[in-house]
Amino acid sequence: MYQTIFKGSGVALITPMNSDYTVNYELLEQLIEKQISRHTDAIIITGTTGEASTLSVKEQTEVIRFTVSRAAHRIPVIAGAGSNCTAHAVELSQQAQKAGANALLQVTPYYNKCSQAGLVSHFHAIAASTDLPIILYNIPSRTGVNILPQTYEQLCEAKNIVGVKEASGNFSQIAKIASICGSRLDIYSGNDDQITSALALGAKGVISVLANILPQETHDICESFFQGHPEISDELQLKYLELIEALFYDVNPIPVKQAVRYMGIPVGPCRLPLCEMEPVMAEKLLKVMKKYQLTDQKVEADFHGKASILHETGRSSTHFVRRHYQYANS
Repeated sequence: MYQTIFKGSGVALITPMNSDYTVNYELLEQLIEKQISRHTDAIIITGTTGEASTLSVKEQTEVIRFTVSRAAHRIPVIAGAGSNCTAHAVELSQQAQKAGANALLQVTPYYNKCSQAGLVSHFHAIAASTDLPIILYNIPSRTGVNILPQTYEQLCEAKNIVGVKEASGNFSQIAKIASICGSRLDIYSGNDDQITSALALGAKGVISVLANILPQETHDICESFFQGHPEISDELQLKYLELIEALFYDVNPIPVKQAVRYMGIPVGPCRLPLCEMEPVMAEKLLKVMKKYQLTDQKVEADFHGKASILHETGRSSTHFVRRHYQYANS
């Protein structure tokens, strides 16, 4: 039997980019150190927030390997290795294992919209291809597929399917999963605005976008609950609710990268097809960041009124397409 991979706050870490859209490894190392020093309990790399869908296999593997080396066994590194193609997910999972990941995050197949039987076959095939423990990722709003509670029961038959990031937002479903699967499947909240509610139903923690901005505070939401102080956990959850909502003013990870830049950390733009926030929404996000006293004044002044970081860098979107195609095929 696998032990719980982590308990508490796992950050869904962003992937910082240089102005030419290559991965900024120097800054990635700084982000990893910041997370560990502020008591984040696990790092989830190359997930949705890490823009895995626009990384080549070579890049994805290298980002995982780099993160594992810099984390240096201090906290678990969970690698996003999902795909809507089972064979590709198997390949990514095996590459992640070779790169040293402690566990895998496997999203439901997007676009294909397979049946529940298809989900079982897909995830069981991946589980059979690797020795690593697997956390499933259920986010029907993004993939168009929901894992039903009865399907989780079948998936638990694979000894290394040990957890789920539940981002369905359906608490009745979470309760049913906990009832059916019990200790065979650890549950993690996939929604930052629902951490304490998930913990009350027995969740082991959260896989968090918010932790990119407030790693210590997100850890504290979980730790307060575990230490028998749910009232403190609830207070923190409500305190940061407006910020949590602001981080989803646009498609993730567009707002969180913008927010980190407002903090003075030059994490660069998202890769296409994700583009910059509309100026009106960027201004709304800035106001929320200022309310929580999270902005860097110099960066705030620099960003104010600018519509796009692409304009600031003087780079066009076609530059990325051309450069990335050359890199991926080198």
